[in-house]
Amino acid sequence: MLKILGCALILLAGGGAGMTMAGHYARRPRDLRSLQAALKMLETEITYTATPLPEALGRVAERAGPRVALLFNRAREELLSPSGRTAREAWESALKAFYPTSALVPSDLAVLRHLGPALGISSVQDQSKHLHLAMEQLGVEMVRAEEEASRYVKLWNYLGFLSGLALVLIFY
Repeated sequence: MLKILGCALILLAGGGAGMTMAGHYARRPRDLRSLQAALKMLETEITYTATPLPEALGRVAERAGPRVALLFNRAREELLSPSGRTAREAWESALKAFYPTSALVPSDLAVLRHLGPALGISSVQDQSKHLHLAMEQLGVEMVRAEEEASRYVKLWNYLGFLSGLALVLIFY
């Protein structure tokens, strides 16, 4: 009886590890899609309503998905802090806090980092161009992420359970 329980636990641990890795691949396209939508909202706030950047970031955070809202809220808080940070520094600080909790990869982070220097200091048209470029680049990354997800989600799910099964067979 104890052997069967041990085998079941090994199978569950292997399957859980595989599902965790698969979940990371499945979450990245969702995060990119949410980021793309949030950047579109930010572009609208800056371009059409001429909202000041801290207020625009707050409005985007209210309407964005819960994961992405953290990035925009943090950037807003950094901008409004008494430390006198620039928009670029606030954006960079928010990215540092957001990146470890997200499913993004370094190429996604690079796209978002290139956006920081244009926020708040350039003209409305220039900010709009930079936001539009970032959305296009995130769209390319999203296509790549969806391809990876379709390829690796099943692989990691099967690999997790099969490695657990292999361990059970080796120990049994």
